[in-house]
Amino acid sequence: MSLISLQDLSVRHGGNTVLSKVSLNIDPGEIVTVVGPNGSGKSTLLRSIIGAQRATAGAVRRAPGLRIGYVPQKLHIDPTLPLTVRRFLSLPQRVSDRRAAEALEQAGAGNLAARQMADLSGGQFQRVLLARALLCDPQLLILDEATQGLDQPGSAAFYQRIEKVRQDLGCAVLMVSHELHVVMAASDRVICLNGHVCCEGAPEHVASAPEYRALFGTGTQGALALYRHEHNHSHDHDGHDCAHDHHHEAAE
Repeated sequence: MSLISLQDLSVRHGGNTVLSKVSLNIDPGEIVTVVGPNGSGKSTLLRSIIGAQRATAGAVRRAPGLRIGYVPQKLHIDPTLPLTVRRFLSLPQRVSDRRAAEALEQAGAGNLAARQMADLSGGQFQRVLLARALLCDPQLLILDEATQGLDQPGSAAFYQRIEKVRQDLGCAVLMVSHELHVVMAASDRVICLNGHVCCEGAPEHVASAPEYRALFGTGTQGALALYRHEHNHSHDHDGHDCAHDHHHEAAE
């Protein structure tokens, strides 16, 4: 049984259609990454999944009692506020010292409990946010651009930690990311979103597609270029993307 099932999800803001007939499933234990240009509806998709955004049409189905852990893109904490990592983990609901220590260890932040939040590096801060998301023992872990602002080694280390969390806890992971070169290694499945599902497939299929290699190369910049490419392609009568060659599923 899928943890999350979206069926023809559409969302409108005012007069603008942000998402149109998006259908996808997230199954237990898999790592799924959503990529797409700015304004493609990635954050709206996540908000719809966690229940913070109402659908205009279609349906979002969650497994009964589904536990979701969420790592936000950004979280601002007043740097003048004295707040230790341990205290932060008990806001707004207190958790035991044992559970806090377990979550920090799982997130690779086991030595940070006594540190001030304001003194953490970017990578340490994100690991503490990850620890907080793990407190509920999630079946689905959702990360919204969680490595934004980290350098490439920091991002790679964070994604490696996510893979270990998935391995240790058995949870599924849904990530929104702009770092496709890292996502290729970390994901079981990549979904490209631009208001609708433009393309979807296993990372090796994306990386090995002749069109991808010809247009974007195989290095870091090439991978980032793939993320930035504009989806002005056409779809054939079967709904397949005419510009690419890998597991396309148009939700049109």
